[in-house]
Amino acid sequence: MARQSQDHGVLSGRMVRLRPVVEEDLDLLAGWFGDPGFIDHWADTPLTREQVAAKYIGRRRPEVESFIVLAGDAPVGYAQYWHAGESEGGIDLILEPRGRGRGYGPDAADALARHLLQDLHWTRVTADPVATNARAIRAWEKAGFRRVAQHGEALIMERRRSRPDSTQ
Repeated sequence: MARQSQDHGVLSGRMVRLRPVVEEDLDLLAGWFGDPGFIDHWADTPLTREQVAAKYIGRRRPEVESFIVLAGDAPVGYAQYWHAGESEGGIDLILEPRGRGRGYGPDAADALARHLLQDLHWTRVTADPVATNARAIRAWEKAGFRRVAQHGEALIMERRRSRPDSTQ
């Protein structure tokens, strides 16, 4: 089961924690999403502070839940999940360049997927990395996702709960 800490809504992996985004995270996220090196496979152009506030500061709850990925106390990335029905939806995850290649991505993806499949009783979780982003695809695979289709530039990957009582 995804471990939730004593801090409300914080999810724990082996190396990282995911804590819900708060308004005070706007400066951090505006810096990240305004940096072309951060969003290299996420968006075509950097986002303005106003766009970041509207999309990533938790203002789309409950349809989209947003998290800061922490390695120790250091913020290293952003994750979100979104609903695509009553018992399924998707995960998006991006790490800042200094947090990449350390295992944080697969650990964060696994912690979030376990939370969705076990705690929220979802049956299916998807991710849609750019099909040419080999590093991201490997990270999703390490987190238990498998390739199921390709739509345009996006590779559709999924992780399923094998049965209602699964402890995946």
